[in-house]
This record gives sequence, structure tokens and C-alpha cells, in this order.
Amino acid sequence: MGENIFTGIAAGLRTYLAGAGVPPLASEFIVMVVKLLAVIIFVSLNVVWLVYMERKVAAYIQCRIGPNRVGPKGLLQTVADVVKLLAKEIIIPRRVDKVVYLAAPVLVFVPPMMAFAVIPWGEGMAPIDLNIGVFYVLAVASLSTIIFWMGGWSSNNKYSLVGGMRVVAQMVSYELPLVLSLLGVIMLTGTLSITEIVNAQRSTWFIFAQPLAFLIYFIAGVSEVNRTPFDLVEGESEIIAGPYTEYSGMGYAMYMLAEYGSMMVISCMCTIMFLGGWLAPFGWTFLPSWFWFFIKVYAMIFIFMWIRWTYPRIRVDQLMGFGWKVLVPLSLANIFVTGVGMYIYRAIGW
Repeated sequence: MGENIFTGIAAGLRTYLAGAGVPPLASEFIVMVVKLLAVIIFVSLNVVWLVYMERKVAAYIQCRIGPNRVGPKGLLQTVADVVKLLAKEIIIPRRVDKVVYLAAPVLVFVPPMMAFAVIPWGEGMAPIDLNIGVFYVLAVASLSTIIFWMGGWSSNNKYSLVGGMRVVAQMVSYELPLVLSLLGVIMLTGTLSITEIVNAQRSTWFIFAQPLAFLIYFIAGVSEVNRTPFDLVEGESEIIAGPYTEYSGMGYAMYMLAEYGSMMVISCMCTIMFLGGWLAPFGWTFLPSWFWFFIKVYAMIFIFMWIRWTYPRIRVDQLMGFGWKVLVPLSLANIFVTGVGMYIYRAIGW
């Protein structure tokens, strides 16, 4: 039911282009562009929805109502906020590096969008199916560090500069255990292909084979998207708003919205690497694969939000110490144990 709705649209477009006399190479290029545009539109709308979802989750946890005035159940509140921010003047301080200052909030959305190009939203529903998909996602996602630094450095503000330095130190520190946590899965599957990693979990999801790696990945992912308790980028009591201090209007909003885009990327990769991707639990294949993928992704996003409104912010020395002294050794130990386990299993002929 609905399994082939998206792949069917792509096949129908190819048939139409072939009937119109479009060469095969040009036809495939057009189909790929349409896929990428569809992903960009979907992710952009989804980010707006996640802002509303965050407000409702926060309200529920804090025994409040949340948005309930603009539109039914407050559904148009985020749209109203976007319109308001679009209408606000972007105030550019004196002596900033204008080119870098204005480019940073635009470029901050580029790494998440590039990562979504290889994310399979269901079986056979990857816009671009790369055989090194995991490596590609990790490579493009790491570019966000440079863009946050651009915003802090170009603002010509000492608080923005310190905030930019803190976010670079935090993201670089936690990228290491995040990448190392995925090596156990890659060792078990022997591939960097996202599709093959998902198919390898048809018998057992890797959250059961690699529970420690899942925990390390999740904690490092929370830090990578700058969420509580690791939201030191916006330590208001210490550095005002970090690299965003001198931004206003949509410039500031783009940074905030990019956080939700990055959270989607982390949740999608967690679903792919540890939760079986689009595979149905308990053999419930009567629902389409994309339905299960989205259920798992939104479950991870809900946990991100739950944690944000439950725990307080930790100090910067605690954050850095936890990353280097706890997560990195644990991730290396997980790799060692995985390697030993694989050797033993092969030795006894399993």
C-alpha cells in the first residue's frame, strides 16, 4: 500500500521524457534534478514543522499549552514567525566582513541539504545511491564547522569570536567519537553503501549488535547539533548568543533553522546505521517502507527534544572532558571488541 508511489512517479517521469524524445542521459539528469528539488522542498517544509513540534513538545513537558492561536492548533504560528522575520531589517554592524558575514547564514543550510541527497527515504528511494554514502554524509556534514566559524569571525565582535571558537572546538571534538562509533557497523557490513548497510539488518538491527556504538553516536549527535545539554554555542549567560550575536532577522533565523536540518540528518543516519532504516519491525510489511523510515526518524527527533527540555546545560570544561576522556576511549574500545568478536566468530565458523 503506497510502497511504490514515489518510485512510480520517477518511473512515470522517465517514461514521459522518453516518449518526448529526450536522450537517455538528459532524461536521467532531469529526473535527478527533480528528485533533489523534491528533497529540498520537503526538508524545508519539514524544518518549519519541527519548530512547531519543538514548541509543542516543550509545552507538554513544562505543563503548558504551546502555540494555539495562529491557525488550527497553532499550526500557522511558525509560518507567521517566518513572515515576521522576513519583514525585519537585517542590521549590519560597522567594520564587519560583509561578504563572509552575509554568506555564512546562507551557506549554513548547504551541508544538511547536500547530505540529504544520498539519504534513502524508503526502499529504492535514495535520490543518489552512492557506494560510499556514509563517507559522503560525514564529509559534507563536517563542513558546518567552517560556516559557524565564518559567522563568528566576520562579525568583528569578541563575543561572536569566542562563540565561534567554542563551537569549532565542540564540533571537532565530538565528530571524532561520532565517526568512530560508526566504524563498528562498517566493520560488520564491510561496506560504506547506505543501502547495503540497511539490507544487512534484515535479521537483526545493529542497535542490538552495537548498543555501545549507538549510545556514543547519539550523545555525540546531540553535541554536533548543539542541543542541550551541549548547547554551549548559545551560552547566553556567558557569551550572549555566540557566533549569532550580531545577526538579526532572517540571518539569525537561518542559523536556528539549520539546527533542525542538522538534527534531521543525525536522526536519519541513526535510523540507517542502527535502527534498520526502512525495514519494518516484527515483519509488519503491510505498511510502506518510507512510513517506517519516517516513524523511526521522528522518534529520534522526539528524543532529541525530550532531552533538551529535561537536562540543564553543562560547563564547557565538562563537555570537552567528557568527549575526549570518555567517548573517544569508549568508541576505540568498541572497535577493538568488535574486531575481536568478528575474529572469534570467523574462527569457529559462524
